Amino acid sequence: MTMPRTLAFCYLSLLWQRETITLSDLLRFVEEGHIPYINAFQHFPEEMKLYGRDKGIFAIESWPTYEDIYKKVIEIAKFLDLPRFPDITEDSYLHPNILCMKYLMEVNLPDEMNDLTCQVVKMTGIGEVDFLTFDPIAKMAKTVKYDVQAVAVIVVVLKLLFLLDDNLEWTLSNIAEKYNEKNKEDKPWFDFRKWYQVMKKSIDEKKQKWEEARAKYLWKSEKPLYHSSIDRAVVYKRREMVVSLQKQFSALVDSAPTVEKKSPSSFQFNWTEGDSARTCFHGHGLQGILKKKGQSLTTKNSLYWLSTQKFCRSYCKHVTTYEESNFSLSYQFIINLFSFLLRIKTSSLHEEVSLIEKILFKRKYGKTKKKSRSRKGRKY
Repeated sequence: MTMPRTLAFCYLSLLWQRETITLSDLLRFVEEGHIPYINAFQHFPEEMKLYGRDKGIFAIESWPTYEDIYKKVIEIAKFLDLPRFPDITEDSYLHPNILCMKYLMEVNLPDEMNDLTCQVVKMTGIGEVDFLTFDPIAKMAKTVKYDVQAVAVIVVVLKLLFLLDDNLEWTLSNIAEKYNEKNKEDKPWFDFRKWYQVMKKSIDEKKQKWEEARAKYLWKSEKPLYHSSIDRAVVYKRREMVVSLQKQFSALVDSAPTVEKKSPSSFQFNWTEGDSARTCFHGHGLQGILKKKGQSLTTKNSLYWLSTQKFCRSYCKHVTTYEESNFSLSYQFIINLFSFLLRIKTSSLHEEVSLIEKILFKRKYGKTKKKSRSRKGRKY
């Protein structure tokens, strides 16, 4: 049981209990120091002597990654021959309808978009119990990446509404801006440009803090590991010298006092109505983007481009590839935003978006096989 496998085992227990925590949340809590992982042995009682091989297990010098822990979750569940997990139903936190609502709030998007995400979930069938429930003893054992799947649904809905071709979203923004200026007392229309500006500033600040925290992270523990009891005195003497030098250096640079650790939260951003510095878009409407068609509403935008038109059929580890230069700047921003939020690779999210589109546009994928393919997605 290495440290990554231990973390995967913890996630399995959370999944079995259907707790309100996703894999990305778990990894972020590790990163923020709420869950012992790096130098976890510091929390062991003094009577636990760690020598030799133990050092290889507990001397972790890298952060856990989403894909690695995800694979280990499946490996451990199959190895233990675990039965089918408790059903993920519509009232479960991990159901896409609930997670979509959570991430819409997280990235400051209108509440009205939740109706559209629910429609996509229903049309694709990814909200069905059998699809969502983890069954390790099934022929093709795999668990759903619940958080990645939910944000991928939101990306698809954003494409349905705004196309994200570096053109239509700005045209719709101009319309919304003019309406809001003339009707200041009415419910404001959602302005994509204004939302982009608010989110870009917020995400850039968050990224900078994250990068600084990683750069300053001290990998060396206060309670070092040693190969044998003979090495103990030598190791502790060296450690005392390092600590002494660190204190002297801190005094010279007049470093700020350590900030008190915040309690763990599943939300990284907080948006409140009436905040003049950061506009909250939760209550903004989609009237400028939707139109009435009979008794229902439909998008004014009738175009759509597919994120992937050709899927890999070989035995490689991915089903598609993602090269930023092939896609619009708006799409890149959305992918980067959610990828940072979940601490995953942009290619992983792009792949999930492509798989949802494959289900949603089965007929169109069939047609594109016979047509020539451009570098950028074709519009329909």
